[in-house]
Amino acid sequence: MRRFLYLLLATTTVMVANLASAKAYKGAEIYSNASYLYGRYEIRMKAAKGSAVLSTFFTYKNGSEVGNTFWEEIDIEVFGKNNATEWQSNIILGSSRPTIQTEQTHAAGVSLADDYHTYVVEWTPDYVAWFLDGVEVRRIIGTSTVTSLTNAQSLRFNLWASDSVEWVGAWDDSILPVYQFINYIDYKAYNPVTKAFEGGWRDDFDQFDTSRWGKANWSFDTNRVDFVPENVVVKDGILVLAMTTSSATGFSGTPPADSGSSASSASSSSLVASSSESSTSVSSAPVSSAMTSSSVQSSEAASSVAVSSIAASSTASALASSTAAGGSSGGSGGGGAMSGLWLVLLAGAALIQINRARRIHITL
Repeated sequence: MRRFLYLLLATTTVMVANLASAKAYKGAEIYSNASYLYGRYEIRMKAAKGSAVLSTFFTYKNGSEVGNTFWEEIDIEVFGKNNATEWQSNIILGSSRPTIQTEQTHAAGVSLADDYHTYVVEWTPDYVAWFLDGVEVRRIIGTSTVTSLTNAQSLRFNLWASDSVEWVGAWDDSILPVYQFINYIDYKAYNPVTKAFEGGWRDDFDQFDTSRWGKANWSFDTNRVDFVPENVVVKDGILVLAMTTSSATGFSGTPPADSGSSASSASSSSLVASSSESSTSVSSAPVSSAMTSSSVQSSEAASSVAVSSIAASSTASALASSTAAGGSSGGSGGGGAMSGLWLVLLAGAALIQINRARRIHITL
């Protein structure tokens, strides 16, 4: 009994310490419970606007952030700065830290935060290509950058704010709240025999499908926000990711309608994968510290952060037989003043029980 109480106290202390370091701003991330090797990923999204803000979709090999594990990731990141007129394509990989990256910035010509736009990533053993609104923007063919992507990856969306001013611009919290709106994601599997994209599934976000998605409850060093489940909302067939202050989480408005949602992007008319086009030149410069941290744990909770999440689930199970929400990155969790108060009270109760156990032992 005493051993359990000591364990409970240690767990609670970690959780309280984590709450004490909670950030003033809250963002959102979702991750798929399943992972996929190759495929065509089409999303319809209205990005958030604001300096330092990033609206993303990316694929990520779970556990890439651990130690010297070989990293595998493919990114779409829309910058909120400069009226959200730019976005970045990227592949991140490698065992050493910092990792190798192929980031390239693209001018959209319009604000990607003023309307919905269709983004596509095509990933095959031979190439990776990015499309915006039916136009191929970039393709990498047959290099080690592509052939090194050999493992299945989870699918992720997040809305976060980097502290790298040179990369994303200066932070100004007066812009909050801001929102990323996602109409749908359409996945087609890659058939290596026919070299075509076939089957798959589509999520129109008529509800939040917990069998397919989990909600993040972590953060990382260069991120100005904590990811919290409260900032993931599905309403009127739109997935809303919110960035807010800690006292005003969630979304209660009406998501903007998508008048062009039926439009599909490049290669929808012919989903036969092709690698005949020229390769865009690829740089192998080390990823910046901001980019490394972006992928390290925005994609998968870092071990140090995940400890508190796992401990929270274990404690809840032991004390109240609660079932923790499952997912590839740990259970969903919350925070806030009430949770902090409960944990402090729990710590106090644990101390009382330990002292009682000591007195009983001495008496005996």
